[in-house]
Amino acid sequence: MNKVVMLANYAQRRLGGMFPGFFPGVSPKHDHYKDFGYPERLTFAQLYRMYCRNGVAAAGVDKTVRKTWQDNPYLLEQERDGSQKGTAKETPGEEAIRQRFDNLRLWTRLAEADRMSMVGSYAGVILRFADGLPFNQPVTKVPGGLMGLVEVIPAWEGQLTVSQWDTIETSETYGQPKMFQFSESAIDTTKQQPRHIMIHPDRVIIWSKDGSVNGSSALEPGYNSLVDMEKVRGAGGEGFWKNAKSAPVLEVDKEAKIEQMAKAMGVSIEDMADKMNEQVADWNAGFDQLLMLMGMQAKTLNVTLPSPEHFYAVALQDFAASMNIPVKILVGMQTGERASQEDADEWAQTNMSRRANQTVPNIMLLVKRLEQVGILEERDWFLDWADLTEASMSEKIDRANKMADTNQKMGDTIYVFTDDEIRAAVGYEPLTDADKYRDEVTDDEQDAAIGKTPPKQEE
Repeated sequence: MNKVVMLANYAQRRLGGMFPGFFPGVSPKHDHYKDFGYPERLTFAQLYRMYCRNGVAAAGVDKTVRKTWQDNPYLLEQERDGSQKGTAKETPGEEAIRQRFDNLRLWTRLAEADRMSMVGSYAGVILRFADGLPFNQPVTKVPGGLMGLVEVIPAWEGQLTVSQWDTIETSETYGQPKMFQFSESAIDTTKQQPRHIMIHPDRVIIWSKDGSVNGSSALEPGYNSLVDMEKVRGAGGEGFWKNAKSAPVLEVDKEAKIEQMAKAMGVSIEDMADKMNEQVADWNAGFDQLLMLMGMQAKTLNVTLPSPEHFYAVALQDFAASMNIPVKILVGMQTGERASQEDADEWAQTNMSRRANQTVPNIMLLVKRLEQVGILEERDWFLDWADLTEASMSEKIDRANKMADTNQKMGDTIYVFTDDEIRAAVGYEPLTDADKYRDEVTDDEQDAAIGKTPPKQEE
């Protein structure tokens, strides 16, 4: 009876493939992941290996992070406009924070964590406090103010894993990690004394799209395209190598006497194949080698490869789309063509959006943690960061020149742009009355300024 059922099921599947939709529940579609060799589920190890070994994958991650962190932000005690930015007018508290963060290389470490989070589902920022407690203990208050933060350690997803979850439904941290395990040697095997410790969540900031360990890798949507690029590149290199190597194919004549051939080579019939391999290897090793054959013909098999550019370009464009990066920015100049200004503007806007929705919230999560442990005082902190979409100085000067030319073309009676508006186009503040209406310099004072004659003394 079971045999009859098996035959019926087999016939149903065959007929379902021949007549799609005739039998309910039988799908004629292929499993394209299996057909094309794509992994069904991605692990961190696969994503990390792709980032380390594929130049396009590394460019997609590294260029995004470098653009996002094109410069370092400032942590301010109060929000200020563009004319007040910089260190010239910073408060004593802001100066102390800036110097301490510079000593810890805090922004560099956070940029590194940002890069790690793009490869994996998340990254970790481990905070080492001077509270005298081991890493697996919670943090209450850290003495010493800014000096209480000793070190900032970025960690890959593969290095920092959740070892224990909070499963108590009435807990405030229900469903969140209760303890982490940090194994430095899981990724970095070059250190002689890698750290392997348990860490309490109070000492960890999870860096991801939503601040949890449930994020996703930025490489995941375009991973299949990266695999296709490796296939095209690898097949092209292998085919070129085989053509260049020109390994001969030995064809034995039907009237050849194998016994005499083996005797001439000084080996037995069983060892004849190995001897021929040695001769072919010697022949391939140098152009001056002689390949002696008896009763055989040496032929070469050439591998004909199609042009790989089109196949590679399709996968490259798909990966660039998955990363929201213009292709010319991703791979640089191609055939002398640079990225257009539209591409550059769109790229800057993309990274500004990434800053606002991912990077800044993660930074402010760190600031909040430093407040909780007493390293920073509790207040409304502001993060000052240069606008990536802001025009360059040359573009600003060109804009100011055009504004001045417009005024000149309109004549002396009509001014389209005021002097203050032209200065604002370059990013300068309006002139004060003292600078605007300062006394004109006389010829004698000008000569005295350059050392020609002393200025005339008033009687």
